Amino acid sequence: MLSLQHLLQISTRDHDHLCPRQILGVRIGLAGMQALGYDEPPGNKRLLAIVESDGCFADGVSAATGCTVGHRTLRVEDYGKVAATLVHVASSQAVRVVPALDVRERAAAWVPDEPRRYFAQMQAYQTMPDDLLLTLTEVQLMIPVEQLISRPGVRVNCAICGEEIINEREIVSQGQTVCRACAGQSYYQTPMSLPVFSLQELTY
Repeated sequence: MLSLQHLLQISTRDHDHLCPRQILGVRIGLAGMQALGYDEPPGNKRLLAIVESDGCFADGVSAATGCTVGHRTLRVEDYGKVAATLVHVASSQAVRVVPALDVRERAAAWVPDEPRRYFAQMQAYQTMPDDLLLTLTEVQLMIPVEQLISRPGVRVNCAICGEEIINEREIVSQGQTVCRACAGQSYYQTPMSLPVFSLQELTY
C-alpha cells in the first residue's frame, strides 16, 4: 500500500515547502489509479495522466502515479484547473478526478479547531475520505489514447521551416507535411522583420 506521507515527500523534493495543491495532486492521482484498478503505479507506460494545470499540483499527481513528462506518460492540458484524467492505456478507460466544488468549506468543517484556512486545508486534504474530498467521473477521450502516446522513432521534416517533427505531431495541409507552427497553431510568433540568430552569434 502506498504511503501518503512518502508520496508527499516525493512531491516536495523540488519545492521548499508542502502546499494544499500538492496534497490534492497526490490524492487525485491515488484515487484515479484506484478507480482504474491500480493500487500502485503500474509502470511500462500502462497509465497516462493528463493534468489540467502545471505547478505544484502536477508534481503531486506525478509523485502518486509515477507518470512523468520524460516518459511521455504525463501531459499538461493547461485549463487552469486542479483536475486530472487518468487513463488505462490498454483499455482506454479514463476517469477524471477533481476536488469537490466546496472543498475549501469542507476542509474548514473537517478541522474546526484550525481557524487559518491554509493550514486547515493542509490537514484536511490529507485526512478527508475520498468521497468527501473528490469527485470522480468516467470520461471518454476526444483524441484516441494511441494518438496521444504515438509511436517512438517516427520523424519527419516540416515542408516549410525544415525543422524535424517527432511523435507524429505533424499536420498534412494542402498536400504538405508541416509542423503545427507553420500550420498556424503556434504559441509563438516570429516577425519576418526580425533576424534569426544562431547560438554562436548570441555568444558574448
